[in-house]
Parts: sequence; C-alpha cells; structure tokens
Amino acid sequence: MYVNRSEEKNIEKKDDRVKDFFRHDQVKKERLVEEEKMALQEDENVRKMEAENEKRIIASYSKSALCHWRAPEFEARQRDKRWFVYLALALMAIIGYAVYANSPIMAITFILIGVVGYTYIEKEPRTLDFMITEDGIVAGKEIFEYERIKSFWIFYEEDGSRVISLHMKSLITPYMHIPIGEEDPTIIRGALLENVEEIEQEHNIVDALERFFGI
Repeated sequence: MYVNRSEEKNIEKKDDRVKDFFRHDQVKKERLVEEEKMALQEDENVRKMEAENEKRIIASYSKSALCHWRAPEFEARQRDKRWFVYLALALMAIIGYAVYANSPIMAITFILIGVVGYTYIEKEPRTLDFMITEDGIVAGKEIFEYERIKSFWIFYEEDGSRVISLHMKSLITPYMHIPIGEEDPTIIRGALLENVEEIEQEHNIVDALERFFGI
C-alpha cells in the first residue's frame, strides 16, 4: 500500500505527540514521588527535632520535679464504622445549630473538636512524661507555667481513670486534661496545691462528648 510523504510526516508527528505525552506523564509522576519523599523527610526531621526538644525539657526538669510519671497521652479504643457515623452526625448537628443560632465561637469550637478528635483517632497514643515542677506542669514537650493556670481539679472517672483538669487563662483552650495513669492522685494533688488553687469543676458539654465518643 502506497503512503505519501505527507501522511508519513503526520504519522510521525502523532507518534511524537504520544511519546511526549507519556514522557511528560512520567516526569510528572517522578516529580510527585520526589516531592512526596521530600515531604516525608521533612516530617521525619520535624519529629526528630520535637523528640530532641522533648528530651531536653525532660532532662532539665526531671531532677527538680515534685512529681514525675509516665502515661499514655490518651486512651486508645476500638471503634466501628457506626461510631464514625454517629460522631460525624452529632458534630454536624451541633455546628449547624451554632450557625443557626449565630454563634460563631461555638461553631469554631466544635469544628476544632472534630479536627483534633480525628487526628487523635488516626494515631496510636504515645507514652509521655508528665511532671509537676516549680515552674509549671510538663506534659511531653509542652510546659504549662503556673501563671497560665487559674485552678485545677482531679476527676475520678467511672472507668477507673484519673485526669487532672487544668483551668487555663485562655479563651481558645480554657481547659487542659492531663492523664494521671498509675500515679497516686493524692501525691499529685499535694504537689499542685503548692502552686495552684484547687476549685471543683463540673463536666461540661465538651467533656461529655469526649467521654461519649471516646475522643
């Protein structure tokens, strides 16, 4: 079969376009893989820096700590698909009500609860060092100075767990919860009383949702 020169050129151009397409696609895939590797490496570097920072904080406060204990940062629980559906529906309903009631602070609060809760669900709890020192309360790489704390209260939960609830001088995060683990709560209470006022607290709606949904 006879094929003229112009048709051959057209065929060659089509072949070149196809080759260019696959070449560009391969380059794009390689670039994405490289960017993903760089992102993973950056995350790994951040984790290493945080771990080193946490070690420095623990080393600097552990010798003079009034109390020092280790406990999981949160309680890990098994959850099925229905749990996720119930949680999503509950948060959507509350956020919808907040929008309807023209309460942006309430809506933002529960959006943050959803984001933080999902983050905790997706990861295994780490075992952190907790300390009560002369400067404040250390939780892993964080330290809550006494100047930032209004008062504290220790909750004894029905499941046997004990939690320190810190009433903070903050509008965004007014309460911080610190697990006690197996440590004697009376010793912790005595150490806290040297620097922080003890005021009884009641479980609020956020605490109730945390216990109900396990976040």
